[in-house]
Amino acid sequence: MRGLDSFEIEALVYVGIFVGVLIAYEGVRQLLTRTETSGAARSRRMKMIAGGATTEDVLRLLRPSVDRWVLARLPLIGDLPVVLRQAGLTLSPAVVLTGCLAAAIVFAVAGSTFIGALPAAAVALAVSFTVPIVAIRAMRNKRMEAMVSQLPDALDLMARGLRVGHPINATIASVANDMSDPIATEFGIVLDQVSYGDDLPDAFSEFADRIDQEDVRYLAISIAIQHGTGSDLARVLNTLSSVIRARMAMRRRIQAISAEGRLTSIFLSALPIFILVFTQMSSPSYYMGVIDDPLFKPFAIIIGTLIVVNYLVLRRLVDFRI
Repeated sequence: MRGLDSFEIEALVYVGIFVGVLIAYEGVRQLLTRTETSGAARSRRMKMIAGGATTEDVLRLLRPSVDRWVLARLPLIGDLPVVLRQAGLTLSPAVVLTGCLAAAIVFAVAGSTFIGALPAAAVALAVSFTVPIVAIRAMRNKRMEAMVSQLPDALDLMARGLRVGHPINATIASVANDMSDPIATEFGIVLDQVSYGDDLPDAFSEFADRIDQEDVRYLAISIAIQHGTGSDLARVLNTLSSVIRARMAMRRRIQAISAEGRLTSIFLSALPIFILVFTQMSSPSYYMGVIDDPLFKPFAIIIGTLIVVNYLVLRRLVDFRI
């Protein structure tokens, strides 16, 4: 009877672990796949204050947040508010970190039955905080690349509108209405700022602050210079569009030329690990036979450090910034 009771308890524990992992996964999935864009969130907040909002209230909603993040000094999550905003996610950093912590607790409880409580907690914390944040950064990078690739077409569309006599507000609206996201959402925010009385250079400067890309900063600087000197904005936009396209082509050529170097760095760094795994599988006593030697751990640490340094140095040699 006792064996049956222990079996039932163990079964309930595994069922609870499964349900907890499923709930954590579904929660993280829903947090990261919300369909509301940053533009829709701003529109929703503006509708909530409709009727009693002043111009400054509306502009404050449209401008990028400058609130200080209490964890700004920590690595990996110090710039999480900026990364979330650039990724187009309307989640707050606290919600993301809370979800990561909940997933870490669930995975730690699940893993403690296999590898012990302390190793399971360490692995769960590392995986639960690293994987979501790396995924969010990948979403941010993908969105930024898409926006930069759309920027020359947006500038050409604005230049054509200015040449036929359209005002600057109408050309910005054409980009927001006719082009796809993410460039349409960001230009829609710029249009709303200008429509509510914000200066054009300030609106584009805050656009550059939100995106934090060199090509967008060139656009903001060009708009500011044109606004102060009164030059031909259509010609400036066409020139800037050509420069951005040339920079994109240069990046692709450099990536193609340096592809062999990047592959070499990955191969040379992965080769020692592959040899270690293959040797351990084919002849376990090769390393296990000397693991008790006092020099084994120091040399293992030195070799592991050299492998990491080798990868970082080789990666640095082929990492070109254009």
